[in-house]
Parts: sequence; structure tokens; C-alpha cells
Amino acid sequence: MIMISEPLAQYHGIQAIVLGASGFIGRWVARALSRCGANVSLVVRDHLAAGKIFSKYGIDGEVCRLDLRDREAVRKLFARVRPAIIFNLAGYGVDPLERDKETAYCINTQLVQTVCEILSESQEAEWTGQRVIHVGSALEYGEIDGDLDEDSVPRPTTLYGKSKLAGTNLLTRCCREQGIKGLTVRLFTVYGPGEHDGRLLPSLLKAAETGQPVLLTAGVQKRDFTYVGDVANGLLRLGLTATAEPGEVVNLATGQLTSVRSFVEAAASILRIPSDKLRFDSRPTRAEEMQHSAVTIERLRQLTGWEPPTSVAEGICKTQCFHTRLEPVEVKTGEMNLGSTRA
Repeated sequence: MIMISEPLAQYHGIQAIVLGASGFIGRWVARALSRCGANVSLVVRDHLAAGKIFSKYGIDGEVCRLDLRDREAVRKLFARVRPAIIFNLAGYGVDPLERDKETAYCINTQLVQTVCEILSESQEAEWTGQRVIHVGSALEYGEIDGDLDEDSVPRPTTLYGKSKLAGTNLLTRCCREQGIKGLTVRLFTVYGPGEHDGRLLPSLLKAAETGQPVLLTAGVQKRDFTYVGDVANGLLRLGLTATAEPGEVVNLATGQLTSVRSFVEAAASILRIPSDKLRFDSRPTRAEEMQHSAVTIERLRQLTGWEPPTSVAEGICKTQCFHTRLEPVEVKTGEMNLGSTRA
């Protein structure tokens, strides 16, 4: 039996929707909700691929194949499920190949408006937490210096950052004007099991298996590396808060910066990758790479009394164990076919 500590046990029996449930972070939020005993509707694009993911991660819920660009289909799902809380992990533009402007604003901005319109028309008297947890991005801050606190004036430079910021601003306005309890939670460099191939840690895991060299930048850029399990835990904790301002923005990070080079060297030590396989200075630093001071997480602490506890070394070890030891498990899932999705 999985023991769930307070306060997350409050999700037991609660109806929840996870948009983008088969994505990297979405699957971890779905996993956490499932382990808490919530009744979870898992909104995905490809139900067959999602089913394999949910089996591997031990996620139980109703699988809903839904086109998130279809406002009426979204309305029908919400009307049937009547969720107490929605976790919006759907996003377009993280993948370098996703560069269609219309789709970016449809998924990252207009979907937020649809969710707010639906929530403004319904009330859940027995649920005291947030109605929507919308996941934002560090790229919303863009080219600003100093500590990244939530009151900083964003200057995004990428399509993803701009469209996500538009969604954040829309949520804030709707929550304040319509009395919706909702938060935008900005994430930073999230790592762990389920990351897309080609990202930093998956590349290092592959190198450990194959013995091939890893082409890297100089590694001097500093990031707030946050383990994905902690991110899911934090999102659920923020979903329970009753004291946040409507539409508030909250940073979810560790508050500590680690250079990419230090992260790579820690991973190489844990994964036993020879140092001569680490080819620093072999790749250019990305143009959109952010340079900033430590991320401020005081508001996260105030609202939850918690902060991410997993160190970089611990997170890398957990990821290695997940990949080498986890076996698929049988879970019960239902499917509702409502078309394709961009989540």
C-alpha cells in the first residue's frame, strides 16, 4: 500500500483533470494524483502511446483523447466530469520543431481562456483549494537580470515564452474579474524520468549505456535544476492552498543555481561516464539561454510551508533507478475518444 502524507491526502476522491497528462511533467502530476486516490481524467493526444506511459508509471484514470483546440469538445468534457481542479500541463513550443505561431497561441493562450470561461460558469462548494493550476515557464521572464521574483517585469524573446506569458496574463485577469481561484506556476529546468531524448540528462544516460561521447556547451550557464517528482508534489500542494491571490504567479524551483558543467560532472560520476567522453565546448550555447541570479521561492514557502527537497545528485540517482529497475504495471484505464489533441 502506498502511504500518502498530509496534506496531499486531501485529493482522495476528488475529481481532477490533467490536460497534457502523457507529457513529461503531466505524467508525474497524474501519477501523484493517482497515488493520492483522486479520480483523474487524463487528457491526451494519442491514447495508445499514452496507455503504455500510464502503465509504466502506475497511473490510474480515464484516458480522454481530446483536441484541445476544439472549444466545444473541451466544454463537453468539463460538463461531464465536473472537475474540482484542473492541472493544465498542455503546451506547444518546447520542442524546437514546434514553431507554428497560430498553434502556439491556441494552446498556450486561448485554451486558458476556454478553461476560465467554463470555470466561471460552475462552482464546487465542497472544494476549498484552487480550481486551476496553470503551468507556466521560466521563458516568460525572458531577458531580465537579477533575482527572478514573481514581481519582475517579463521580457520574453521566444514564441513559447511570449505565448505562455499571454496565457498567464489572461489567467490573472480572468481570476481577478470573475472570482476564479487559479494560479500560474512557473517552472524552470525540470529533469528526471520521462524527459525527451536529446535533453541533457537523457543524453548522459544514453552515453552511459553506449559509451558514446557527449557533445556539450562550455557549461558555464547556471540553471535551477528541479527534480520532476518534486515539481509534481509542489503543483499538488499549491492546488490545495486557499490563501493565494486570484491569478497569482508562483515560482516553483529549488532557489539554488547549479552550472550545467557541475550537473554534467555529477551525473558522469553517478553514471560512471569517463571524463574523456564529456566533450565540453563542442556545441554553441543557445541564443535563448537565460542568464539570471537565483530564483526567488519565498512565495512558494509562504503558501505551502514546503520547498523541493531533492538535491541534484539525489535526482540523478532516482532517475537512474527509475530507468533501470521500473517494470510496467497493470492499471485500469477507461478511454473516451474525443478526437486528437495538441497536448
